[in-house]
Amino acid sequence: MLEIQGLKAGYGVPALHGIHMVIGQGEAVAIVGANGAGKTTLVRTLAGLVTPMAGVITMDGVDMTALAGHSRPEHGLGLVLEGRNLFTELTIRDNLRLAEHTGRRARHPGARFTMDEVMGLFPLVRERADARVGLLSGGQQQMVAIARALLLQPRVLVMDELTTGLAPKIVKEILGVLNRLRTRGMSILLVEQSVAIASEMTDRAYVLSVGRVIHEVPRGGWPAMLADKALVKAYLHG
Repeated sequence: MLEIQGLKAGYGVPALHGIHMVIGQGEAVAIVGANGAGKTTLVRTLAGLVTPMAGVITMDGVDMTALAGHSRPEHGLGLVLEGRNLFTELTIRDNLRLAEHTGRRARHPGARFTMDEVMGLFPLVRERADARVGLLSGGQQQMVAIARALLLQPRVLVMDELTTGLAPKIVKEILGVLNRLRTRGMSILLVEQSVAIASEMTDRAYVLSVGRVIHEVPRGGWPAMLADKALVKAYLHG
């Protein structure tokens, strides 16, 4: 599905050094690490906002390394970036319609999300569909950002710091939606500083530190990871 091989990227000076990762069909995988580990740089590189210095990003065998960011959803990559990047002067409905239009260009096979389906996932989004996004709370905006990403028809949904700064009630609702997406077989890459949330929501993980993968949590390996207090303290500020 999504493969990252030997990825080196940054802002003049490398912030990522030879990253190797694989996210398979139907997997939920976390990227965890302290602030400054390179998590957001990795997401921005996947989004096409940072140009790699070396390495390859492929989706189902298609080399996306040099593709413009706006064309990556056509190959099945959907992203919810930190900051959300919504059109705050437009309504929720208009933001979703723009994504729906783009999603029609998706080239990959598979089930499609409809406007009704994504609004059904988030009742608050449906209730306030004609409200301007700029008038919404941060949690409500995050719901709109996820709904928008789903209408791009992703096969892999990448989410950066999904729950940071959100109220516990909103976090619980969003995590419930992610569980429903997992039952549909969607692949999820969750970039998350909270190890508790990552361990609850994903099958396995990569631990980043200073732009390198320094540890991999295998499927079924979360309990051992959380029990390793030295590792958690050293790399996750736990």
